[in-house]
This record gives sequence, structure tokens and C-alpha cells, in this order.
Amino acid sequence: MNSLTDKYTLINSVEVPCIAFGTWKMPEEVAANAVKFAIESGYRHIDTAAAYQNEEYVGKGIRESGVKRDEIFLVSKLPNDDHGYQNAIDSCERSLKRLKTDYLDSYLIHWPVLVENVDRLEDDLCETWRAFEKLYNDGKLRSIGTSNFLEEHIEIIKRNFSTYPMINQVQMHPQNPQEEMIAYCKENKILPEAWSPLIQGQAFKRELLIKMAEKYGVSVAQLCIRFIVQKGAVPVPKSATPERIKNNADVFGFSISPEDMEKIATLREYGMIGNPPSVPRTHQVVGF
Repeated sequence: MNSLTDKYTLINSVEVPCIAFGTWKMPEEVAANAVKFAIESGYRHIDTAAAYQNEEYVGKGIRESGVKRDEIFLVSKLPNDDHGYQNAIDSCERSLKRLKTDYLDSYLIHWPVLVENVDRLEDDLCETWRAFEKLYNDGKLRSIGTSNFLEEHIEIIKRNFSTYPMINQVQMHPQNPQEEMIAYCKENKILPEAWSPLIQGQAFKRELLIKMAEKYGVSVAQLCIRFIVQKGAVPVPKSATPERIKNNADVFGFSISPEDMEKIATLREYGMIGNPPSVPRTHQVVGF
């Protein structure tokens, strides 16, 4: 990838811009203004979720940007409350209504294991994925995928369906470089995406990253985002600050050496933030 306009191509030939703009924890008008500025700054991939409670304002930001809807790759996610066939269909329709759009470019199951589906995980995921296939076949979704899924969760879908996830968005950053997941996605023609590429702000406290950023003459944020780009995944950085929004997309003027890529990944010793996706969540959890 050499510029913000470069794209990956999914298995169904849908093109995905190589950096997404994230909107987690952005309230109402903050989200609208940030999305509008991000699009004006060149972003064409916008990521939200019903759980973020800002879809209405993300849609507003897209409309106010003046850029045509078909030039934006818009992603949302199914909330934990709405697993199951009819629930998922109805939930997607509500997201479309809030975003004021006729379709989503991708729709993801936000979290695989819920407290309520521990004992019937396969049935739950299959019922939900069947709804995703219908929405996809009906033209409401241009692509379908997963969020926070482990290989074992994707394998459930592979065993039961001919349409596999086209995207899997996971926690990926220098402390959780996800080498095995990236290899698995490549093998299965799934595009990996990286939420929290800045380690939820922890990147700015890591001496290794500070020194490495100084070496390349870039910000710590740019270093982390470039790290994800070079791993062949789509980073999903977020900021409501115009200067940082621009900065986060300006990662194509330098390249991290293979040796330094591995040095950065030594931060894996700190591990991921929070619980792994194998730990059940309650329905009402808001966030990634």
C-alpha cells in the first residue's frame, strides 16, 4: 500500500480502502464532525457499530462531507443483544435507518461468545450468520465479516456455510501483533483489520516505540499505524482532533525495516488489553 487511496480486494471483488477511520467512544456531534473532517482529509473507510451509539451521527458526518455515498466504505457491527436470525436482520435494518443508507459495505458480528450462548455457541453463530447471508444476498450488505473472532469461531462458520467471513477485525498492535491470525486470514482469503492500533493510548508510554518513532522522524501514532499497514492489515485508528486525524493517515512516506518490525513486535510480552474473545461477554457491553 502506497497511499490512503489504495485498496485491498475481498474474495468477492469488493474493494476496501487500506486505512479506516474509527469512531469508538465518539459521542454524537463529535462523531459527526470527526467523520466529516476525516473524509475531507482523504479517508474513505468509516467504521462504526451499533454498540458505539453514534451511527446516526456517523451518517450525518458522511452526508455533510459532500462525498458521494458510493465512494465511502461504511462498516457497522451487530450488537451483542441481537444475535440470532431474526434479531440480526432487524438489528441491521435499524442500523441502516440510523445511518440513513440503503446498504452497508460491510457488517460484522461484533463479539463471538456471549454469556447466553456459551452452551450453544455453534447454533448461535450459525443462526446469526444465516441472517448475514440473507442480508448479503438481498443486497443490503456488500460484504460480511466478523469482529474479535478467533480461528475456532471462524471454523464454525466454515463448517456450516459456503460463504465465509470476508473481514475479521481484531485487537492488533505492537503488544498483540497477531501473527497467527494474519497467517490464518491470508490462508482463508479473509482481510484482517486492526482495532486499537495505538494500544488504547498505551503506545505513547512505551519507550521502544518513542525511540523508534524518533529514528524514523515520525510520531508514535504514525509508527504504530505503519506497523499494521506493513503487516497487510487495515488499521482502524480514531481521533476527534483534526491534526491527529491527518497525522494518522500520513504513513506512506516511510517504511519500517524488517528488523525494526520484529523489534516493535517484541512488545508482545505485554500482551493484549482486556479479555480474549474466548471469554463470554454480556449483551450490554459497549465497545470493541
